[in-house]
Amino acid sequence: MPFIADALLRVKPSATIVATQKARDLKNAGRDIISLSVGEPDFDTPDNIKKAAIAAIERGETKYTPVAGIPALREAIAQKFRRENHLDYKPSQTIVGTGGKHILFNALLATVNPGDEVVIPAPYWVSYPDMALIAGGRPVTVPTSIEQGFKLRPEALERAITPRTKWLILNSPSNPSGAAYTHDELRALAEVLLRHDHVWILTDDIYEHLIYGDFTFATLAEAAPDLINRTLTMNGVSKSYAMTGWRIGYAAGPEMLIKAMEMLQGQQTSGACSIAQWASVEALTGPQDFIAERRKIFEARRDLVVSMLNQAKYLQCPSPEGAFYVYPSCAAAIGRKTPDGKQIETDEDFTAALLEAEGVAVVQGSAFGLGPNFRISYATATSTLEEACAKIQRFCSSLT
Repeated sequence: MPFIADALLRVKPSATIVATQKARDLKNAGRDIISLSVGEPDFDTPDNIKKAAIAAIERGETKYTPVAGIPALREAIAQKFRRENHLDYKPSQTIVGTGGKHILFNALLATVNPGDEVVIPAPYWVSYPDMALIAGGRPVTVPTSIEQGFKLRPEALERAITPRTKWLILNSPSNPSGAAYTHDELRALAEVLLRHDHVWILTDDIYEHLIYGDFTFATLAEAAPDLINRTLTMNGVSKSYAMTGWRIGYAAGPEMLIKAMEMLQGQQTSGACSIAQWASVEALTGPQDFIAERRKIFEARRDLVVSMLNQAKYLQCPSPEGAFYVYPSCAAAIGRKTPDGKQIETDEDFTAALLEAEGVAVVQGSAFGLGPNFRISYATATSTLEEACAKIQRFCSSLT
């Protein structure tokens, strides 16, 4: 269609959304489908947060808000960064958007010029490369490996940086792999970045509170304070507080960058939903004990899924440090055939055949830039995960 912008011709639909919608369509058509494709906690938003939203409505907090966020939320964000990450940001160095995706998109759109390069470790969240493309930039993907724990190594980062590099995007814990960087691993990457002062860093910390065992979360600006003046630290309430539908993301960074993002947002969406912002104030300043309780449940689910997938033929599933995803390799299944004679040549073939045979919906690794793997979200009931993993085992056993 000739009137469609060239920028849209460079991008593709979100693979996770496509997979989730396909599962819905099959379910609506009468198929018995278990969807493990959506990255959304199955827990409800805590009652104190919902009550704060109701109270905001009753107070009449229903008008337009400042573009960068209501003062109470920007102050709560600054306090959160001081309390949890030892980062000293002023409220004027924070910004609130309509979800974390909105923050990321605006950061790139406000800074990327045609031909600028955005370094993205793979596997990556599906939207990063397309955001860079829409902004006119060029995504530079850097493959990691299962042997490396799906983490970017300093030497690989060094090779990827050129004079045109504008940003490095670092997501920890990661969607899709669940991999998380230690303080020392971040510091090693920082040593490379300190040699290239034209490169900015965008850290996506949306899964910060979903970490397991004795792992300690760290973010790059905390591990490398000498990089804080060119780091945008993004977070949000969607995953940790089970507030996906409330659509509130936030970030903190250099005031110059925050002002640029605010100007862009002022011509785009203006301020985020007033009620959701007041609910987020309660999320960040209210009781936090439920996070640890839910984290224990997620950790038990992770252990179950990793164990069952590693018992399946042809699969190798590492145990991730965080988030609520696993990213098993199906490399040993490539080249094998299903009972009806279809040959599996790619991870997309694997996931399609699994959906057809057993009604289990997962997302192919090629959508995240690294395969042959697939992503499973274990943000669902334990009984459902047991049933789904048993079906995956049965499917794998049927391959010849």
